[in-house]
Amino acid sequence: MNKSHEMCGSDEWRAVVRDAILPWAIGDVDLGDDVLEVGPGYGATTDVLGAAVRTLTAVEIDPELVAILTERFAKSGGVRIVLGDATALAFADGRFSAAASFTMLHHVATAELQDRVFTEIGRVLRSGAPFVAGDSLGSPELQALHDGDTYNPVNPGELPDRLEAAGFTAVEVKTNPFGWAALARKP
Repeated sequence: MNKSHEMCGSDEWRAVVRDAILPWAIGDVDLGDDVLEVGPGYGATTDVLGAAVRTLTAVEIDPELVAILTERFAKSGGVRIVLGDATALAFADGRFSAAASFTMLHHVATAELQDRVFTEIGRVLRSGAPFVAGDSLGSPELQALHDGDTYNPVNPGELPDRLEAAGFTAVEVKTNPFGWAALARKP
């Protein structure tokens, strides 16, 4: 991520995630006891999810962010930070009770790799487990913010087909003026 993403570590962004994004996207979905977070970035979602579930494993591909998050969550018995690639998750099939990924998928370079992330998440979920995700809608302003960085926004209209192709069922996608949220289940 480029330097403009440092705002994702701000208290203001954490408040937006806590008070607006996650309540809208997750609602009353039961995430269970052992949740996977894919792409925590600076950890705004990790803060909220880590306080809400018994065990949270957050997989991040950027070693510098892993170091920051590992230090920040060192005293949190329920949050584990793991360096890894979401296109090849190093977890057993059916391990997690839920998975979440927020404001990360636009950093995945191609639709094919995004679909691989969906497939891997499905692989590591238990039967019936929810996958909740959300991201911003593509815009010229956000593209400019990503100058020198990967920017590949997900078209929410394509998500039902893409998630079903990755093995999910009961796919629901909603949008607001700023973004999209999806809920899908592992059969």
